[in-house]
Amino acid sequence: MKRKEHSSLFWLSMFLLFIPGLLHAYLLMPFPGSQNLEAIKLCYYLEKFILPLRIIGGFLLLWFFYRYFSTNTRNGKIVKVFVLVLALGSLYITDIAYKASSMFEEPKTVRFANSVNNKVPESYIVLGVVDHGVAKAYPLVYLGYHHKVQDQVGELPVLVTYCTMCRTGRVYSPVVNGVRQNFRLVGARHYNAIIEDQSTGSWWYQATGEAAVGPLKGSFLKEIPYEQSSLSAWLDKHPGSLILQPDGHFKSDYDDLKNYDVKQPVDQDSTIKNKDTLFRKTWVIGVIAGKQAKAYDWRKIQELCLLNDKIGPTPVLIGLEDDDHTFHAFSRELDGKQLNFKADTSGHLIDQETASVWNWDGLCISGAEKGKQLSKIQAYQEYWHSWQHFHPATTYWKK
Repeated sequence: MKRKEHSSLFWLSMFLLFIPGLLHAYLLMPFPGSQNLEAIKLCYYLEKFILPLRIIGGFLLLWFFYRYFSTNTRNGKIVKVFVLVLALGSLYITDIAYKASSMFEEPKTVRFANSVNNKVPESYIVLGVVDHGVAKAYPLVYLGYHHKVQDQVGELPVLVTYCTMCRTGRVYSPVVNGVRQNFRLVGARHYNAIIEDQSTGSWWYQATGEAAVGPLKGSFLKEIPYEQSSLSAWLDKHPGSLILQPDGHFKSDYDDLKNYDVKQPVDQDSTIKNKDTLFRKTWVIGVIAGKQAKAYDWRKIQELCLLNDKIGPTPVLIGLEDDDHTFHAFSRELDGKQLNFKADTSGHLIDQETASVWNWDGLCISGAEKGKQLSKIQAYQEYWHSWQHFHPATTYWKK
């Protein structure tokens, strides 16, 4: 009987030392079934208790080995040592191999170059941000590995983020309650990156900027406008832009994302015959006008290049530039009237009401409306499963 009780002490110590950490790692990484659970609160509070539980488990384990290990049978000793070795190996899994901040490290050097000294191919897709005349471009294949770059554009501190599991690019202000934060990558829930601010320890969804749990639960990071564009199209608009250069420490990680920015998963899967079927990883352009969300099939927008549509009462223009990757969304309402657009052979936009010519910044460059500006609407390119999850009331447009 005593021997059994002493074994229970060993197994209790094993449980406290290793099971909470394994559960935490399982729930915060994309293991089968883990991301579909509503478990962000469990993850949040579990993380706070892992260390205290490990300390308790460690003391119990030391007491067991000091006081009772010698009383075990030979086979009992072998089993316990074997289990302990396996359990110690689990620490590598939970604290190194599947720890988000270890798998996706911050850049060791954040270095930019102008177009003359740039080493990034102009075919790469970037997130572009402008403030006070300063433009910066952040290539997706670098952001996709790092998940976030904390930087400054002009006078604006920025948190430039990208999650490859959702294909979500977002740019936020890192200022929370008046204090610029340093953010830590925690892991993922619902296949979307979770980041934590340094001051309050709140956890924020990358796709929405919402604090899902913690002291600031229900708050939102301020979103900063950006464009997703080919680097060549970005430089046409902003020739003085600075471009984030690759960090040589992570070349193999960047190579793993080759073509991620330009090829849909369904196009790379030779077993799929109908490429127009709506899959979890179908690319969509997501737009929110007012409080209504709508998703547009990327492949169909590529065919049309230009779409005059409405989201609720808001008339919108969805457009794709000639490079087949740079997209925009604008309000078609100007001075109380709705405009309808078509593209001319030079790649400019023509409104059918006044025959004025507009560029891809939404600025009228000639005609009756010259000098007027269409209101930009932030548009996002992401996977259908992500857009649908974070905007459950969305409508879906398909030609």
